[in-house]
Parts: sequence; C-alpha cells; structure tokens
Amino acid sequence: MDKYWDDYPQLKKDLQEVKKLMIKSVRCRDKVIENALLDLINSGGKLLRPAFVLLSAGFGSYDQEKAITMAAVIEMLHMATLVHDDIIDDAKLRRGQETIQSRYGKNYAVYMGDFLFCQCFKLLSENSSLKNINIDSNAMSRICVGEIEQFNSHFNKNVSIKQYLKRISAKTAELFSLSFYTGAAESGCKASLCRDLSNLGHNIGMAFQIIDDVLDYCGSDESVKKTTGNDIKQGIFTLPLLYALKQGNEELSAILNNPPYSDAHIARVIELTLESGAIDKSRELAKKYTDRAFSRINKLPQCENKEILIAITGKLLNRAY
Repeated sequence: MDKYWDDYPQLKKDLQEVKKLMIKSVRCRDKVIENALLDLINSGGKLLRPAFVLLSAGFGSYDQEKAITMAAVIEMLHMATLVHDDIIDDAKLRRGQETIQSRYGKNYAVYMGDFLFCQCFKLLSENSSLKNINIDSNAMSRICVGEIEQFNSHFNKNVSIKQYLKRISAKTAELFSLSFYTGAAESGCKASLCRDLSNLGHNIGMAFQIIDDVLDYCGSDESVKKTTGNDIKQGIFTLPLLYALKQGNEELSAILNNPPYSDAHIARVIELTLESGAIDKSRELAKKYTDRAFSRINKLPQCENKEILIAITGKLLNRAY
C-alpha cells in the first residue's frame, strides 16, 4: 500500500480492503490475464479515485462494505482505461513498470481491458441501483468520447485551449467527479451535497491533469514514472505546447509539421516550450482549478473527512514540477 495514506490509518485500512476485492475480482481461468492484472493492481498506484469514493461516502451514512465495493469498481474502471490508453499510445511504461501492451502484446491487452470492464459492471449489478448504474454508464461514455476526441486531434496544432479543456474534462476529470458522486450517492447524501462533491472532483481532476501535462515537459522519467515527451511523440498536444504554439514560433511549428519526431526533435520541442513561458502559464491555470477545489472543500459540512480532503488535495495539487 502506498505510503501516501500512512497518516490516515482507517482510510488506509479500507483501501487495503478495496485492493483485496480487486484481487478477488480479477481471478480468471486464463492465468496470463490474471497475473498481468494482479501486477497492475500491485504496481504502486496511489488509489486516489477509490480514496475519494470512501471519503465522500463519509459525508453520508457510511456503509463500509458498499463503499469498499464502489471504490473497487471505480479503480477497476480506471485501470481498464489505462490498459486501453497504453495500447493507443504504444506506451512502454506505466507507474515505472512495463505496460501490459508492451509485455503481452496489444491483442492480449485489449482483452484484459475488456475483462476489467466486465468485472466492474458485474460488481455494480450486484451492489448498486439501476439509477446509479445508469450514471456510471453515462460517465464512462463521456470518458470514451474524450479519448476519441483526443485520438482525432493527434498531430493537430490548431486545437484550441477550450477544446483541450473539454477533452481533459471528459478523459480525466469525469472519473474524479464520478468517484466523489458515487461515494456520496451510495451513502444517501442529499442531491445538493452529491452535486457539490461531484463538482469538487471535477476541479481536482482538471488541476491534476494540467499538472500531469506540465510534468511531461519538466519532470523526469523517474519522477513521473513514465517516459517524458511521450505525448509529443504520439501527437498529443497538451496545454504547455498549445500555449507555446499561440506565440507563433516558426521553428516549433516547422518541427510539429513533420512527424514522426526523432528524440532530438522532441528534446527541441520541450526546450522551445520551456523557453516560451508556457509552463508558468499552464501552472497559473492549474492553480485556478486548485483554488476552486479548495473553495468547494471549505463549503462542505464540517467532519473529519473534510480535514482529510484538505490535506490530501493540498499534497496532490502542489506536486513538484
């Protein structure tokens, strides 16, 4: 279990139960699939989304068994999207380890992602209302649309900041939002509180993704546990590069006009982006979403989980650049 949760023993204990349920859920006759998914579960992810399910459930009538089940569903949904993302991006590293698609091949990886989706909805059908299954399905549809929009925009220098924000809202912030909503709704919170927590998740997710995109330019492979510059190589132009392009740098534009990019080209794109001041501008936007998140936390009912949310959000959204 990640040391991230050491200061919160009860939350850490519940997250351990989430992990146990996930391990139980991926048992499979095909041991290649089972072992690959067990490796992913044990690869050191922070379990942020399930933690947010558990924390938001604490604002209502906390049913430990149901909250743990819903938290496992959310994390398995997240894992499934990661497996499929890595196939599309031909990514070699995930959480500092070789990706499933790199190790086992794309065909096996597709089936593994599909298997995870099936196990998620099996758990949902046994533990959630039809209304909440519908909400989860709609959220997953929006996530898929966000991924499709990102795919369709590969190598497109004309993506606007508005389009970028819409894309990360769907592909990243949606699942954060769903995590908060699910915990609150399943614990019987009032509709208004469910919406407030859902909006909190959205703002955390937006800031989280922007920070992640900044780290692709000024982090290290060791610090971010994936290959830096991989987004550029795949033609995924994120906020720092979009800001840099708006300045009309001809050298930057010329490089991006001629994919595939060599390692030297990617290094130069990163250098030009850093020189443009786009990183500071991206950080400013991340801070706006961070400030909105804290504003929403401060308006939540007073309880222990509110204080934990303040601490965790601060740690999460003030990561080293």
